Amino acid sequence: MKKIVNTDKAPAAIGPYAQAVEIDGLVITSGQLPIDPATGAFPEGIGEQTRQSLTNVKNILAQAGVSMDQVIKTTVFLSDMNNFGAMNEVYATFFTEGNYPARSAVEVARLPKDALVEIEVTAVK
Repeated sequence: MKKIVNTDKAPAAIGPYAQAVEIDGLVITSGQLPIDPATGAFPEGIGEQTRQSLTNVKNILAQAGVSMDQVIKTTVFLSDMNNFGAMNEVYATFFTEGNYPARSAVEVARLPKDALVEIEVTAVK
């Protein structure tokens, strides 16, 4: 049975979607923008925006009883592929070395609210 996952430790959805859905042992998050849930603002720069997006993901997964080590796939959307290296440095700190998930990283024409990065994940419970 499908279960909606929601926490106030991540930004509320800005449209008709859930922060995450849990079904059949999987937790699938919606793309997380780098919105600080306390202020509603973006931090400056790709490094801090990556950190905030992944902190939002981590908090949503925690609400579902899942850790970052249980993430099996991520998709990273970048507004500029030139930011890949800086994003990657911060990204690596959220996962245990040797236990990295599969990942796709793509440049997109534009992200909501003109964010520099948006990240979605799939985790196994």
